[in-house]
Amino acid sequence: MDWTIVSFLAAPIAASLIIAGIHAYLGLHVVERGVIFVDLSLAQIASLGAAIAVWYGVDAHSPAVYWWSLGFTLIGAAIFAMIKGQEARIPQEAIIGISYAVASAAVIITMSKASGEAEHLRDMLVGNILSVQWPEVYLTGGIYAAIAVFHWIFRKKFLEISQDHDGAVKRGVPVRFWDFLFYASFGLVVTRSVAIAGVLLVFCYLIVPSVGAMLWASKIGSRLAIGWIMGLFVSALGMYFSVRFDLPTGATIVCTFGLMLIVMALMRPLVARRTT
Repeated sequence: MDWTIVSFLAAPIAASLIIAGIHAYLGLHVVERGVIFVDLSLAQIASLGAAIAVWYGVDAHSPAVYWWSLGFTLIGAAIFAMIKGQEARIPQEAIIGISYAVASAAVIITMSKASGEAEHLRDMLVGNILSVQWPEVYLTGGIYAAIAVFHWIFRKKFLEISQDHDGAVKRGVPVRFWDFLFYASFGLVVTRSVAIAGVLLVFCYLIVPSVGAMLWASKIGSRLAIGWIMGLFVSALGMYFSVRFDLPTGATIVCTFGLMLIVMALMRPLVARRTT
């Protein structure tokens, strides 16, 4: 093994482990809620906030860009929380899809008027996780740890709404309030993750480990363990391939996630036969 590459990838792998950890958990809620593209939509809304900030002349690497992204993301979170309800005539997923499409188009338009638009737009889509440094890893870990504690404290309420939304409404639970708290905390994670890994990779961290875990386990704890292991292994492997063969990092990890999911799906029937 080339230990020079391993040393170079230490901080990015640590960042990917942190991102995979929180997203594997949030992905379980997203899959249960049936809002598969909410991460992609919020990530694109965060990118729109960053694009508008750059358009206004804010330096692309300034902390102000993050606050612009977070502000737009919280607005999106509030909208997604409000449109969910028994009386809603339009499916929530439809609104989420429309939000993604409009935000994507708005990002393209906005960046076409900003300097260096091609480079910034590419970074928003695929990110550059290899450039992450240890101070950024520590800060991200601290933010995600706080959000993890928040979700642990209110885990029963969040799981109740994710797994039995209509029942929670009938029991008098203030669903929209808790939905906003969920999407707001979710938005905090997405905004931070997009700044590190980009839109496409963040979407994969959320959905692919959760789907892969669902193939192999039914209990929440087992799914989380599988999702975390998958996220760490695929991230490290994808980064290694990227450095070894000089490939775009984000895109390489995304493709590695896809290949690993196919392998897991193909292996599941074979293992099931041997255990029966």
